[in-house]
Amino acid sequence: MGRFDGKIALVTGAGSGIGRAIAARLARDGARVIVTDVTGQEDSVAKELGELATARRLDVADETSVAALEDWIAAEFGGLDILANNAGISGPNALTHEYPLDSFDKVVSVNIRGAYMVLQAALRLMLNSGGGAVVNSASIGGFRATPSASAYITSKGAMVMMTRVAALEYVQKGIRVNAIAPGTTHTAILDDASPELMAMLEGRIPQGRLGTPEEVANVAAFLADDREAGHVTGQIWTIDGGRSAG
Repeated sequence: MGRFDGKIALVTGAGSGIGRAIAARLARDGARVIVTDVTGQEDSVAKELGELATARRLDVADETSVAALEDWIAAEFGGLDILANNAGISGPNALTHEYPLDSFDKVVSVNIRGAYMVLQAALRLMLNSGGGAVVNSASIGGFRATPSASAYITSKGAMVMMTRVAALEYVQKGIRVNAIAPGTTHTAILDDASPELMAMLEGRIPQGRLGTPEEVANVAAFLADDREAGHVTGQIWTIDGGRSAG
């Protein structure tokens, strides 16, 4: 028996990378996983995960798309037990005074407004279910600045406080809200990186290597588990090989 048997889980940005790893871990632990993405990859991921997974296209920046998903979950399952609020984009690299405002707006629309709309929908569904667990995807960028990435860093700082506010608001309703804060993680985007780039990235990390999506997913699954993490809410769990410790 899996620890999430009978639980309904929604994972956004599940088409690749960390989101895909979280969806796979939750399904392996018995959850019925709603695999969402805007890329079309959600279909192949759900097929790979098997009968416990259902693919749904979701554009988190589109209010109509989020509302339609909420209505579908309510009609299909009557509520929600777990949200992995993972969808996000990075945006271009540019100094703050040169950062394109249209790019800034796009990052904010996905990483802040989109994540907020998904969180709102999930909270309504969890209130109907009598409780639940939210795992937002923040980043060490939410509390550690990186030059030329002002939009992304700002958005992840917002995710940190979004998590803490919601944790306090819903703690008496049986809903726990936490966030994961990964450092640089070896997703597919780095598969073709040069040895020089990989050496530079790894050299920043005291542990001497990048994290894996599966390692991040393990922490997300722990935070989603009401038995193992039942007294944990409002926390930002860092997964970065020690980078933010210094």
